[in-house]
Amino acid sequence: MASRETAFVEITPEVLLKAYACGIFPMAESADDPALYWIEPEHRGIIPLDGFHISSRLARTVRSDCFDIRINQDFEGVLDGCAEPQPGRSRTWINERIRVLYRKLYDIGHCHSVEAYENGTLVGGLYGVSLGRAFFGESMFHRTRDASKVALVHLVARLRAGGYRLLDTQFVTDHLRNFGALEVPRRQYHKLLEGALIGEADFATLPLDRPVTGVEALQHANS
Repeated sequence: MASRETAFVEITPEVLLKAYACGIFPMAESADDPALYWIEPEHRGIIPLDGFHISSRLARTVRSDCFDIRINQDFEGVLDGCAEPQPGRSRTWINERIRVLYRKLYDIGHCHSVEAYENGTLVGGLYGVSLGRAFFGESMFHRTRDASKVALVHLVARLRAGGYRLLDTQFVTDHLRNFGALEVPRRQYHKLLEGALIGEADFATLPLDRPVTGVEALQHANS
């Protein structure tokens, strides 16, 4: 279900957080369309944090530390990467209003980026919204094979270590199914969300001031 704005009213970070708490989120039709749509899918994508799947091949890649994973170092760069065309996605839904909104959420500590670097260059990552004990994954990208996958493993490790209860992926793709993503009906999702909004998780339980190694990430993601 989607609802398009009838007028370009201001959406503040506080309004956006209230929308997430109600189970809805904004998207744009394209980067050139200034309007936003409020989305509430009939079936919502989630990755159960206690059912996260990591293939043996990916685990070896994570363990090798071939990517330097950092947190909140280049949020703007991650937005740029997520707005690029990707295989199966020829255009972006990240318009300027989306960028401004999520920058503001980042500035007040409710939005985070997980970034994968190779030889000092940003080659993949993801960003999302943190509220209570829920994390709402917004978008991910890669310029090098496995970069976004490794970033996702590090995200799940951080969420599990920090006491999160819900990882919302909005929709389920074949890519995310490999990690255990599944769809739940709207009513079930709202129950999960209600429980996850009670209490506060800590995104910084794993250190932010130094890279977390692949071995550490796997220990927490699989624990």
